[in-house]
Amino acid sequence: MVSSLTQSQRDLDQHNSEQLVRIRHTCAHIMAMAVQKLFLGTKVATGPVTDNGFYYDFDCPISITPDDLGKIEAEMRRIIKANLPIIREEVQREEIRTEIAQLNEPYKLEILDRIPPEATITRYFIGSPDTSTPESSLFVADVKPATNYWWDLCAGPHINFTGEIDPNSFQLLNIAGAYWQGDESKPQLQRIYGTAWKTKAELEAYLKQREEALRRDHRKLGQELNLFSIQEEAGGGLVFWHPKGASIRYIIEDYWRKSHLESGYQLLYTPHVANLDLWKTSGHFDFYQENMFDSMEVENQAYQIKPMNCPFHVLTYKHQLHSYRELPLRWAELGTVYRYERSGALHGLMRVRGFTQDDAHIFCLPHQIADEILGVLNLTEHILSDFGFKNYEVNLSTRPDKSVGTDEVWELATSALRQALDAKGWNYVVDEGGGAFYGPKIDIKIQDAIGRLWQCSTIQVDFNLPERFDMEYIAADGSRQRPIMIHRAIFGSLERFFGILIENYAGDFPLWLAPVQIRLLPVSDDVRTYTESVAIALQEAGFRVEIDVSGERLGKQIRTAELEKIPVVGVVGKKEVENQTLSVRTRANGDLGAIDLNDLTNRLRETIIAKK
Repeated sequence: MVSSLTQSQRDLDQHNSEQLVRIRHTCAHIMAMAVQKLFLGTKVATGPVTDNGFYYDFDCPISITPDDLGKIEAEMRRIIKANLPIIREEVQREEIRTEIAQLNEPYKLEILDRIPPEATITRYFIGSPDTSTPESSLFVADVKPATNYWWDLCAGPHINFTGEIDPNSFQLLNIAGAYWQGDESKPQLQRIYGTAWKTKAELEAYLKQREEALRRDHRKLGQELNLFSIQEEAGGGLVFWHPKGASIRYIIEDYWRKSHLESGYQLLYTPHVANLDLWKTSGHFDFYQENMFDSMEVENQAYQIKPMNCPFHVLTYKHQLHSYRELPLRWAELGTVYRYERSGALHGLMRVRGFTQDDAHIFCLPHQIADEILGVLNLTEHILSDFGFKNYEVNLSTRPDKSVGTDEVWELATSALRQALDAKGWNYVVDEGGGAFYGPKIDIKIQDAIGRLWQCSTIQVDFNLPERFDMEYIAADGSRQRPIMIHRAIFGSLERFFGILIENYAGDFPLWLAPVQIRLLPVSDDVRTYTESVAIALQEAGFRVEIDVSGERLGKQIRTAELEKIPVVGVVGKKEVENQTLSVRTRANGDLGAIDLNDLTNRLRETIIAKK
């Protein structure tokens, strides 16, 4: 049975989140103050809070190295122990512009220019400003700590005094390069990442989890297990699936197709490009253009590689006029899309430029929405559970201030989503105003083996595309009406979901997913014939089998199988040949001893059926 995250857990997390945002935001400012005091001439850029900490970007006249992090931390602790006040000040645009110019902080000027004209401009001081000191200094380094000060443009929030931070509850983690505003044509800055918590114990728990996360990093494991690669010669952000990774992808796709066919879906295949006018009709060209690759010209017409599958499914629907009796129509596609991501944003399989969405669209009548959403939730639970994910965080996002569609249709759709979630019995949080402009949605985050949450599944009601494309069906009274369109994805994308799977299992896939389920280890050439006959029998029984042909001694063969995380190994020696058995050991249960082929086959089938 699935267990979603409880409301009390969310309330606690929200409380902790609000407090941690203030702590982390202030830690970021304290770090920037420390860096500018230690590395004279450094200019600051932006320093936001992240999910687990903070970072700041610096334009420093010298390279800050990992060896420098310790002395930066020491200076931060000195600032914290001084218990300096954090002071918010509202400022006038032109006055602060003059002050920033005098300080020679060009990045602050760009940040100032991006603040909307109608917005209130604020800055936060660490320490009290000393008006007797030159304006060209952000802080006073030659007086006692209590009168040191530093400031940055910031909207907040912050804590009240630096001393509210436990000096043992933060740590600087690493240094990386980052282009200003993520634009490769702009200066490359030095980014220092840190993490901050309320207590030392929380910090230690996070660092332990982080160490475990690094051990599970899909980029490292993908290379070690030879699953995939990102070939820079072909351009960044494009995934090459190697044979073992492709084997797992095939298993996932095959499972996905069968599950959808059993749930009443029909499968589609659609093109990878289309006339640019299609994306103008859908609205993507107006609202999503910065995430689309440039169009290409074909016979004096502009063609666009697709960033979305939705318009193709709409055109398929419009190919013929449908009756209300045909609805609901459930169409699903593993459709590959391409989106422009800046190189600085690319991250293994998690953020790429070409990926395959497990897209589906449901076209239904208004009164069918709740049942269809419940069906999607049931299918989502079935699929995610089989892949080992049992705990979810569920959010229902409602109508934003700017939206399309009537009050009546919004209420109908939102009520249907609530009704489906209530019928499912899942705990969920309402994100008031968090829906898209074209409809309310449900987002599902899955919790992995070490407690991290990953956004995967989305269910989105859409009032926009049916209107833009003039979609219709013949109603019972003979009139033409708009169908309700539901977008839905369970994995999100195969690439990202595969990355999550790698990290969830630390590359140690369950038997049903493992690219090589069984490896046979012959101890000598004398047993080769029997080993090959066993391999053929297992392959004919539907298992993925390899024979170790390295010729290495048995200990080395076993060690190699362990490093490659092979679920089952069968040792073949003279005794096994004589008894027509295998000496079997599994990663899950250790040494099983001598087993005959029929017994092994039955055991493996039971494990696969149980999705273990």
